[in-house]
Amino acid sequence: MAPRARRADVTRHAEALPELTGVPQAYVNGGVPSRPSCRKGGNPAVSRVPLPPAALNRWLWARAARERRAGTGARSDLAGTEPAASACLGPGWSSGPARAPRWPHEGPPPPPSSLAWASRRPPDQELAFRQDGVGGGTRDAKPRPPPPPPRSAPGARPQAASCRAETMLRERAGAWAVLGPLLWGCGLALLQGGMLYPRESRSRERKELDGLWSFRADFSDNRRQGFEQQWYRAPLREVRALSGPTLDMPVPSSFNDVGQDGRLRSFVGWVWYEREATLPQRWTQDLGTRVVLRIGSAHYYAIVWVNGVHVAEHEGGHLPFEADISKLVQSGPLSSCRITIAINNTLSPYTLPPGTILYQTDTSKYPKGYFVQNTNFDFFNYAGLHRSVLLYTTPISYIDDITITTDVDQDIGLVNYQIFIQGSEHFQLEVFLLDADGRTVAQGTGGQGQLQVPRAHLWWPYLMHEHPAYLYSLEVRLTAQTADGPVSDFYTLPVGIRTVAVTESRFLINGKPFYFHGVNKHEDADIRGKGFDWPLLVKDFNLLRWLGANAFRTSHYPYAEELMQLCDRYGIVVIDESPGAGIALAQSLSNVSLQHHLEVMEEMVRRDKNHPAVVMWSVANEPASSLKPAGYYFKTLIAHTKALDPSRPVTFVTKSSYEADLGVPYVDVICVNSYYSWYHDYGHMEVIQLQLATQFENWYRTYQKPIIQSEYGAETIAGFHQDPPLMFSEEYQKGLLEQYHLVLDQKRKEYVVGELIWNFADFMTDQSPQRAIGNRKGIFTRQRQPKSAAFLLRERYWKLANETWHHQSAVKPQCVENSPFIF
Repeated sequence: MAPRARRADVTRHAEALPELTGVPQAYVNGGVPSRPSCRKGGNPAVSRVPLPPAALNRWLWARAARERRAGTGARSDLAGTEPAASACLGPGWSSGPARAPRWPHEGPPPPPSSLAWASRRPPDQELAFRQDGVGGGTRDAKPRPPPPPPRSAPGARPQAASCRAETMLRERAGAWAVLGPLLWGCGLALLQGGMLYPRESRSRERKELDGLWSFRADFSDNRRQGFEQQWYRAPLREVRALSGPTLDMPVPSSFNDVGQDGRLRSFVGWVWYEREATLPQRWTQDLGTRVVLRIGSAHYYAIVWVNGVHVAEHEGGHLPFEADISKLVQSGPLSSCRITIAINNTLSPYTLPPGTILYQTDTSKYPKGYFVQNTNFDFFNYAGLHRSVLLYTTPISYIDDITITTDVDQDIGLVNYQIFIQGSEHFQLEVFLLDADGRTVAQGTGGQGQLQVPRAHLWWPYLMHEHPAYLYSLEVRLTAQTADGPVSDFYTLPVGIRTVAVTESRFLINGKPFYFHGVNKHEDADIRGKGFDWPLLVKDFNLLRWLGANAFRTSHYPYAEELMQLCDRYGIVVIDESPGAGIALAQSLSNVSLQHHLEVMEEMVRRDKNHPAVVMWSVANEPASSLKPAGYYFKTLIAHTKALDPSRPVTFVTKSSYEADLGVPYVDVICVNSYYSWYHDYGHMEVIQLQLATQFENWYRTYQKPIIQSEYGAETIAGFHQDPPLMFSEEYQKGLLEQYHLVLDQKRKEYVVGELIWNFADFMTDQSPQRAIGNRKGIFTRQRQPKSAAFLLRERYWKLANETWHHQSAVKPQCVENSPFIF
């Protein structure tokens, strides 16, 4: 199901529990209220319920570890299979990690593990695990996806791109008629439950809760005072606490850089947000209306209460989750409700991205209980409510999900749709496809079908066509029969008709070779951190168009939904990347990590599957893909992603050697990061051409797959000048890029299909001697001012655009100024 209220089944295991040390009391007696009362200021009666199995599991392991250290516990209890803990879980519950991370009482509480809160699965969907080396494994959902088709033998001469493109186009229509529904159906079977973007319509309303929220960080030694005092039961400002003041906190934003308290910037543990929301009268009195609370992104683990009642939990930042709160707000009825969200930003080896907690035990150097959060990725671990929190409504019978795939048969556009309905088994569906002028060009009925559009306008990338990014609108109209009479729901989804294909040496969009010339980005800016900001977003898109960029990668996590929508409207192609950055330890390639990674990919595909701008999924960035468990890990992860969405290629971004990488055999496009003359051979730009050419030749000779130079660049402090060029000067960054471009111009004629500069703009990182207030590899400063390299890249990208222009007239940079921003 969709990542809605991931709620613990706390009615299970009702036996009495021992007194628990260091476990949030909310898990012991907060639980799920019996006969909840949601009146303003009311405290619902709460029945005493046992600890959820996942928390019990962790407590048993902690106790076993304490007994072992004291010499009273059996060593076999910690041998990797958790016999004592598993015995207490009961049937149907997933166990925790093979070796639980150490979370002493003084340290921050861990978020529940990836497996601990996994939903129960029916017997036919049980998962098969197979060990492969130390800590490795694979998880294959049944039925298992088909293996990738065999590739040509190394050294075989590829067909010409034009011939392959024509052959592929001829075969696609017939092949899709047979294989398309089968593969599509397999993917849809795995994606149960929708995550449609909340849009207003004749049947739907939305109320954004952006603005100032009450905020408190739990600075207590064990970071659990909020649970021990049950801060969710009363307004946060009324709760007396010694752990810190209640502040005003803007949402969306990261909490780290907003205040003047240095402790908050690097805080690790639980923080609490609260907001009182006024509800329209109809929402609270009309029992035929669903009221849904949606959180766009909460980094990293979130627990949500409404009027003190636990409604949802979610693991992982960057992706939305929601809860149906209709019964809570309509049981009064109420005029308002209090929303409380507790967020823990702790990263463990099993989270995405992963991290570790380092405890310093030398009391001559560090205070008692001192710890720091370590990570293996090079960006700051901003935390908080990074995107909008909102309430929206639907009828009680509603359109839950829509899945669109498109194809082209000569000049006929094919729009395949499947629609899922909740709340009624007796309904009628009408589907209308409207062009940009609002005219109906095709229509259908039923929950699944194909719309045919003669002389279809295709969705083309920016600078690839005279009329890029053409969008149709799919209007879905539901009429459902309920006990109270007919109910109608309406939802409109933008649709771009386009095809994506990969040959041995080309990446094709609509049958034409596409060359990625763009950037890597970060959701990062002064003060707001990773918080969503419309002015900043529009500025970034204006800079991308000025630059002549046609693509970017969402390094290293899924970006905001509003940004993806603008990519659809502008024609900016997206490589959509999961939060799998910094997978450096064997622990992070374990079955526990794999389980969570698979779930993240399901959420990510569910959210972004209908965006025409998304042309490829990236499951990770720079993982330790040479470790033995990586082979099965990425084979399983990529196969699962392809089963979810057979219409797009899948990759991950590597920095491993072509000889040692165990994951690249399973990708469709090879994405390589390299920093010649920066992280090694410092200052010696004369070796770049030889080393880069060797890199490309080795990868292509081994795998016969198209290659993207997914990262390259140099650190530059704006205003630093040195001639002859020296590192960190603007001249050095510009000279290094020019050396890369000489090789890229040779290899793009053969099998290199893209280049993405690192980075679009300077961004914040952890403090270190190698980082002068963040990473300075941007071609723009963090304030979006250009460095010298920006002008070099602009000249290059517009030149590349003119070479790949599929129309009679040439592209001129000035045309960007005449293209209005339309949303």
